[in-house]
Amino acid sequence: MKKLYCYWVLLVLWAPLNTVALEETNTWGDSHRLEAQGKYKEAAALIEPYLSAGGNTAEYALLRYGWLNYLLRNHNDAIRSYEKALALNPDSIDARLGLTLPLLAQERWKESARYAKQILQRAPWHFTAHVRLLVSEEGQRKWSVMKNHASILAAHYPASATPWVYLARAEAWQGDYEAAKRAYLRVLRRIPEHIEANAFIVKGRDEE
Repeated sequence: MKKLYCYWVLLVLWAPLNTVALEETNTWGDSHRLEAQGKYKEAAALIEPYLSAGGNTAEYALLRYGWLNYLLRNHNDAIRSYEKALALNPDSIDARLGLTLPLLAQERWKESARYAKQILQRAPWHFTAHVRLLVSEEGQRKWSVMKNHASILAAHYPASATPWVYLARAEAWQGDYEAAKRAYLRVLRRIPEHIEANAFIVKGRDEE
């Protein structure tokens, strides 16, 4: 009888907690579904109550809020949200990656590069961080730096077309069209329908 009583007490205590957890789970699920439908504002509104929840919940809410505001092109709001997430977790690679996006959108190349480099200090061959840094280098027109960077990245990720695209652009901007053509042909081996690479090759043929 005593065991049965304890069971019912635990059940009564557990039920409200389970309901709260279920409601939270449904909220996140609804937010993701709204995002998939392109309803970014509504998706963001759903998670606003969790922004000040504290702990891991607030951190994830801030990361997601930053992403949704980036999609809404509310770049300053996105930056503030990612900065708050980074303050909660100074080791966060996600927050740093998030920050690069609105900064790149605002053409704040050097600031975005700083966060990308911070990631690479922690994870030297983080592919996305390297790509964001390449975008920053391109924005700053650092063609020689971009060329060397893209060449190194291509060696580490030989199956990816992205490093070859940036290498080709760097070569083209430096006036070495044969080298650019070779790089774009490497892009086409990986993505035969790549618009930029095909356009460059076709233009070169027309000029011959």
